[in-house]
Amino acid sequence: MGKTDYDELNAMLASITEGIPYTMTNLANASALLNSSLRDINWVGFYTIKDNQLVLGPFQGKVACTIIQMGKGVCGTAAATDSTQLVPDVHKFHGHIACDSASNSEIVIPMHRNGEVFGVLDIDSPVFDRFTEEDKKGLESFVKILEEVI
Repeated sequence: MGKTDYDELNAMLASITEGIPYTMTNLANASALLNSSLRDINWVGFYTIKDNQLVLGPFQGKVACTIIQMGKGVCGTAAATDSTQLVPDVHKFHGHIACDSASNSEIVIPMHRNGEVFGVLDIDSPVFDRFTEEDKKGLESFVKILEEVI
């Protein structure tokens, strides 16, 4: 598996979001960019917080869970704890919500707006142990770019 060039990926994100003041537009393009750039993934997208729960936003992949309670599953845990969740085997994550039974590993990064958690970037893979510390750092940088335009 080839390594992702996060410097290039993040430069592409900065370019396509520059001057675009529309949150959903930027999240939609960001999910498409990740989907076309990352290998061995089967779902990538965003959940945003509405009424103290995570609500499905722009994504690429199969039909997904539409609402996730704060603190539940990998996404709800990332949002509630405001911390990236890198999960090598989702089947060993207590309370994992299986939206797609083909998913075996996952990474979820919280996004912020005005200093508060606004939502999460969620990426699933059918490959166990797909995401590395390098992916974590690169994707956290990706989210920081998004935070400037959401």
